[in-house]
Amino acid sequence: MDPLILARLQFAVTTIYHFFFVPLTLGLSIFVALLETLYVRTGKTVYKEMTKFWGKLFLINFAMGVVTGIVQEFQFGMNWSEYSRYVGDIFGAPLAIEALLAFFLESTFLGIWIFGWDKLSKGAHAAAMWLVAIGSNISALWILVANSFMHEPVGFVLRNGRAEMDDFLSLLFNPHLFVQFPHVLMSGLTTAAFFVLGISAYHLLRQGESRHGFRISFQIAAIVGLVATLWVIMSGHSQAQHIVQVQPMKMAAAEALWESEDPAPMSLFTIGNEAERRDVFAIRLPRALSLLAYNQLEGEVKGINNLQVEYEQEYGPGDYVPPVAISYWTFRIMVGLGFLMLAVVVYALFLVVGEQLDAAPRLLRFLPWLILAPYLANTAGWILTEVGRMPWVVYGLIRVEEAVSPTVTAGMLWTTLIGFTLVYGVLMIADIYLLRKFARAGAEDTPFLQPGPEEPIPSIVGD
Repeated sequence: MDPLILARLQFAVTTIYHFFFVPLTLGLSIFVALLETLYVRTGKTVYKEMTKFWGKLFLINFAMGVVTGIVQEFQFGMNWSEYSRYVGDIFGAPLAIEALLAFFLESTFLGIWIFGWDKLSKGAHAAAMWLVAIGSNISALWILVANSFMHEPVGFVLRNGRAEMDDFLSLLFNPHLFVQFPHVLMSGLTTAAFFVLGISAYHLLRQGESRHGFRISFQIAAIVGLVATLWVIMSGHSQAQHIVQVQPMKMAAAEALWESEDPAPMSLFTIGNEAERRDVFAIRLPRALSLLAYNQLEGEVKGINNLQVEYEQEYGPGDYVPPVAISYWTFRIMVGLGFLMLAVVVYALFLVVGEQLDAAPRLLRFLPWLILAPYLANTAGWILTEVGRMPWVVYGLIRVEEAVSPTVTAGMLWTTLIGFTLVYGVLMIADIYLLRKFARAGAEDTPFLQPGPEEPIPSIVGD
């Protein structure tokens, strides 16, 4: 196989695998910090034990995220050395700040949190967990500063055949970052909410009302899940509108819109012929794409064929159309799962407020399976984000084929690809085993979840 294809495949495997762990780290760190804050304010041991329970699962996930993230950074210099040479002056700065500031912050205070239970005051210990949560999410911010440059290059000048930074503030205030970061942050909270809902539902179904800590966790996760899922959808809408302006080809591919239209219809279901760039069968909702793009029923959305002609005139001969089928279906997987999760969490919160949770065993049996939903939505969203930018690595500046290392051979890539995949497979098995083991054994291993005679059962929605 072509080294370029293998390098792309290897990076895709590494990135997708790494991002299985990142959203849960972002969201669960906040969830654990919130639980410990409730313990500090109320003094009730049920909050402390829930903090320890979810904190243990957070630590397992955090360790896996660190291991897989390190491999990614090596690939920039090994498989993509031309990319690093061309934009390293810009791309390297936020990555360095992420490591020196955010990662050191979260890892240092995570150690303090792990070993400081009996050595720090309750307030100081909770503050350590909040610093872990802040550090984790600031880490994501700096990574997205670098990624946003790839989608919307700003603050640079071309000099000596390289892109060099000339305005650091422009990099920090990249418009793409302001629509991307909230979406990623809320997707992390959504992932954590459904993780907590699923495991809590398992214990509620298994133990009934004897495990009140999981009822509290369920209540909090339902509230957080509703806020986060709504925000994910709204921020995704803002991101789509921004993409129409700065990466119109991505939106055209996501909608399989071959020709520019005003007003533009939204595809409900399309079977297309990519080779001939036309519909074979399509059901479209009139004016809906213009409404999505401009918040009004009129407005031109550019089509694939029209944009291809424009890009050939601007950038020279070449194929500027990303894989349409991948873009189209990942967009629908992401959006469909988002609205499914919203419906589920609204129903869950309705049951919590009405104190009818025990009367809905079907929902409790369904929720553990729904833990997978945000993972699938996150993966589909990132595939759309990166594949939809093709053929560019940095939009409008450097193409994928120009970024790959010229000295890396197919044999080298096959060896590392197979090696990474096998090692990651073993690590994934270990991760799932540990998460499953401690999640299932949580009820038996947490004796203080039962309120004592002087400690009433707390409730988030009313007591």
